[in-house]
Amino acid sequence: MLYLGFGVFLGLIVGILPGLGGTAGLALLLPFVYGMEPGYALAMMIGLQSVTATSDTFPSVLMGIPGTASSQATIVDGFPLSKQGQAARALGAAFSASLFGGLFGAVVLTGAIVVAEPIILAMGFGEQMMLIILALTMVGMLTGSHPAKGLAACGMGLMLGTFGSAPFTGVERLTFGTEYLIDNLPLVIIGLGMFAIPEIVDLLRRQFTISETGTLGTGWLQGLKDTFKHWFIVLRCACIGCIVGALPGLGGTVIDWIAYSHVIQTSRDRSQFGKGDIRGVIAPESANNAKEGGALIPTLLFGIPGSGSMALLLGGFILIGIEPGLDLIRDDLDIVYLMIWSVALANIFGAGTCLLMAQHIAKLTTIRYALIAPFMFGIIFFAAFQATRDWGDLIALFILGSLGVYMKRFGWPRPALLIGYVLSTRVENEIYHTATIYGFDFLKRPIVMVLVVLTVFSIYAAARYKPQTAVLSEEGVHSHHTRLPQLVFFFGVVAFTFIVLADGLRWQYLTALYPVTVSLLSLAFLIPLGFEMLRSKKPGTVFYDSERDEFGAGVERHSNEHYLGWLLGLMGVAALIGFSLAVATFIYTFMRVKAGSPHWACALGAAVLLMMLGVLSHFLTLVYPEGLLQNFVTLPWPLA
Repeated sequence: MLYLGFGVFLGLIVGILPGLGGTAGLALLLPFVYGMEPGYALAMMIGLQSVTATSDTFPSVLMGIPGTASSQATIVDGFPLSKQGQAARALGAAFSASLFGGLFGAVVLTGAIVVAEPIILAMGFGEQMMLIILALTMVGMLTGSHPAKGLAACGMGLMLGTFGSAPFTGVERLTFGTEYLIDNLPLVIIGLGMFAIPEIVDLLRRQFTISETGTLGTGWLQGLKDTFKHWFIVLRCACIGCIVGALPGLGGTVIDWIAYSHVIQTSRDRSQFGKGDIRGVIAPESANNAKEGGALIPTLLFGIPGSGSMALLLGGFILIGIEPGLDLIRDDLDIVYLMIWSVALANIFGAGTCLLMAQHIAKLTTIRYALIAPFMFGIIFFAAFQATRDWGDLIALFILGSLGVYMKRFGWPRPALLIGYVLSTRVENEIYHTATIYGFDFLKRPIVMVLVVLTVFSIYAAARYKPQTAVLSEEGVHSHHTRLPQLVFFFGVVAFTFIVLADGLRWQYLTALYPVTVSLLSLAFLIPLGFEMLRSKKPGTVFYDSERDEFGAGVERHSNEHYLGWLLGLMGVAALIGFSLAVATFIYTFMRVKAGSPHWACALGAAVLLMMLGVLSHFLTLVYPEGLLQNFVTLPWPLA
């Protein structure tokens, strides 16, 4: 119990820190479990792994920053609730739904020990491909104000997946002569660029605190009541989490989006989704905690990790002398049930701790955001650099963050791009495997038939979905200032699509098949969208510019470019004096200029983050980007 508690505590911490999550936490633990008594090591590792999807809700709801990849869908409705002064309610609902999902996953894992083997073995390449197609059709429910924008955004995500080495031929596509782009763009950078930076910039432009009301709402007890009220949603989404979590490779990066799309598809009143609907918090949170039980099924039965963090957990098993497989189930059932009970108890401890903390942590939303934002920017750039520890991480974060800012401004759905990117590698792999192994005969397989029917229903539900949209005034739509930036952005997307297409046409069939296909499909959505934008004569959803409306009286009217310029300045200073000193300088300057804080408070804030970066670099052996200064001067800790 002591080791389990320590694992839960560490899991809660790494879940709260954006960009880290269970994978980083397990990587931190592995050096310490070697030679440890198996029961202690298992309790600690399972405890950590089980609760990161619980505590990652804090940054998602309070700051609009995904704590881990599995909490990105929670932002869509959780963060608007926080801005409405209902942060404690959103957190209470999220943690109680997470608790149920985690316990449900433990129950499913118990039953799966007996019945899951034939199901897992039945999921071949054709079945996995159809499941991915089903997930992509659900993007139709996340298209925001205009379906063509949503599908084109999904195409952009799929095209971002063409960067780097082709999976079957090793040909380097769209690397532009850089070593950084030989590998795929790190998912953490896509997530931070699409969600964290745009939301922080938007908050800085619009209000003084995260909560528009400055109050905490009705608290976590109301959130608990919401979970009981929507119990059937919690149950359905927990089932989704278990099923998808058990499929190797799909993992937590898409489960929350599938659950979120499902709750929209099955709801009659959809008007508040994306604006602060509590159901949009409950659904992904119950699913992403239930996935842990599902992901343990292939890990324990076949030694096949269901996700990246499960791959590290599998490495931990080997370090302590446990060999996953059917022999483990037959001969060491006590160890298996130790893991199951660890999952259940960890969720109880983790959710209970977070529920007790929610009311107090929610008070962060009443602090002036100009005081919080510089620290958030520093943490975001820190988290991004840990992806590959290359300067390219920071450059990619800035570029993708700028893309996310303009997608948010012009009404292009960012979740659609993220889903397209997450599934891009799987789409390319599964299409190739299915075509070479089954041909068209895969359509005759029973599970494929069921998934085809579900896909048809998903498309039907998407076609019937009519979102509530905010449109500009007649003056706003016809304003040259409003139309021109959107047309420039649109033609920039078209140019990127033609670059991917032209690069794909250079290669042989196997290398070219994926980029050519996805770029042509993207053009199929972009061309009619372009004609509609050029011919638009009246207000409608095709034109939307958040800089032209939604401003309240007395709100600072700086542009998006103003704050992107601050971030560009941070990178420039980092290139001169190194990352740590640059972040400290950025915090001091930002607090002084934008928040009007006294010099002592600015210096204290800069020193606190500098010390935090120093402590993390010491204990986690992290390396930060160096600048020109480090070529001439050897700086002491924590400045180095």
